[in-house]
Amino acid sequence: MPAYPVVLSYIQAETLLTAHRNEKTSVEVSPDLNLSIVTVTLSDSGVTFPGGERVNWRQMEQIRKADVNCFLVEGDEIQPIRVFSEQTNRVCSLMPTKQTPTMLIAGFTMHRIVDIDPMQDTRKKIAAITPIMGLVLDTATGLGYTAIAAAKTAEQVVTIELDPGAQEMARLNPWSRGLFENPKIQQLIGDAYELVTTFGDESFDRIIHDPPVFSLAGELYSGVFYRELYRILKRGGRLFHYIGNLESKSSGTVVRGALKRLQEAGFTRVVRRSEAFGVVAYK
Repeated sequence: MPAYPVVLSYIQAETLLTAHRNEKTSVEVSPDLNLSIVTVTLSDSGVTFPGGERVNWRQMEQIRKADVNCFLVEGDEIQPIRVFSEQTNRVCSLMPTKQTPTMLIAGFTMHRIVDIDPMQDTRKKIAAITPIMGLVLDTATGLGYTAIAAAKTAEQVVTIELDPGAQEMARLNPWSRGLFENPKIQQLIGDAYELVTTFGDESFDRIIHDPPVFSLAGELYSGVFYRELYRILKRGGRLFHYIGNLESKSSGTVVRGALKRLQEAGFTRVVRRSEAFGVVAYK
């Protein structure tokens, strides 16, 4: 089994600082954002993990105060998991939640996090077009949660990521390991708007289209793009398109425009799925 790096957030930092205040010499904590638990040693100087990584109390306070960043621990150094992408001129960062982390790009979270966990958000998207089968296209990789979930039942998942910065976030995110370790997942780096034109007619059984918000990627909501998705989807196939809260006023214009353009692209049946913040289009 590979040795994974220690990744911490304010949640684990709070646990460790509380244990230190209570004068404990050891405590159980997650070294990978709630995926597993290890026992760490506490001393006056800081925390020592089973792999030898060390975090002093000053560093731990720094982690505790950062609620929009997770931190990578290397040796006795910590660094926020954050990159500036030259591809998009945007900052990407790995943002903790109470359970599964999300990604923050240009101030926008890439998953729903209010009253829902990012993994629950992912499951609702997947459930909207079950059964997931055959060849699946995921148009926007992000942290890879959708691709990982789809690969559980699909024969193969092709997933597209525009931004190398986002892929770097995924590489450092413990919850994204399946993206790099599952042989059923094929990753493509490039612009989905351009790459979809290279796929053959009726190639995919399912398409999961979960683009960034309209203001960041308006072309992925265009009639031209929808026509390509219709072309590459098999007859009897299903497309899930995440749009946002279908009931909110701010999303209203985007929702109406998307529904109209999907129908114009050839999808004869487009169904609102409010619980998944999107629509399902049938071919």
